[in-house]
Amino acid sequence: MKCLVIFVALLLAACGQKHDNGWLGYGEGDYAFVSAPQAGWLTGLAVDRGRMVQKGDLLFTLDSTEQKAGRDQAEAALDQANASLAQEQANLTYWQSELARQTRLLRANAGTQQARDQAENNARQSAARSAQLRAQIGQMQASLSGAAYNLSQRRILAQTEGPVEDIYFRPGEYVPASTPVVSILPPANVYVRFFVPETQLAKVHLGEKVRISCDGCRPMEATVAFIASQEEYTPPVIFSVGNREKLVFKVEARANGGIHVHPGQPVDVMPL
Repeated sequence: MKCLVIFVALLLAACGQKHDNGWLGYGEGDYAFVSAPQAGWLTGLAVDRGRMVQKGDLLFTLDSTEQKAGRDQAEAALDQANASLAQEQANLTYWQSELARQTRLLRANAGTQQARDQAENNARQSAARSAQLRAQIGQMQASLSGAAYNLSQRRILAQTEGPVEDIYFRPGEYVPASTPVVSILPPANVYVRFFVPETQLAKVHLGEKVRISCDGCRPMEATVAFIASQEEYTPPVIFSVGNREKLVFKVEARANGGIHVHPGQPVDVMPL
């Protein structure tokens, strides 16, 4: 909307511009709005407006007291379960050995069937407890992984590169979940938006090449990626046959790696 306001004067002039002189447009960008999946107090901001960030750079941090406590609790529960499993495995080894001994004694007519059955039952129960503990440990490991992931989400890293365009929260403020804290403009997301008079629309097609030029920059090529399905008026007018030249269609052109202009910067667009 801001870019559109900046471009109003240029857009008014575009109505009467001839096809041979190209069309007026301006730079635009698809911003990446970076937020945290969890709510919390903003404790650190690692970037400033205008700073160039790379993928993996730290952007901001949220208070992590609760998440650290959850991770520590999950680790303690897992350690206790592992200790219980180690003890139960020792018991299982003992009862398996006792079962083997009682079996030998019974075969030698030196033991009783009751003693052997008791050793077998104890070994079976110990094996069941060991299996149950292993299952619990698996669940605890998953819980620990979840707690560690929740903790990691208190440090938000850049998932793209580009300059930081704006900052919406400062340290000491409470950030709701999924609310942008910073915005980044990846260079590949910069494109050009321009307006083609209704009388020239038939000469513009998706996938066609156009040449982009601006003050102080080298001409660049781009590809028409979008043509609006509905026309719009430049100034407020009442539709009639006599003012059809005031109808324009919004068109967007993009290039691999983005177009090297600033959002809002006026450009000239020429068909190729």
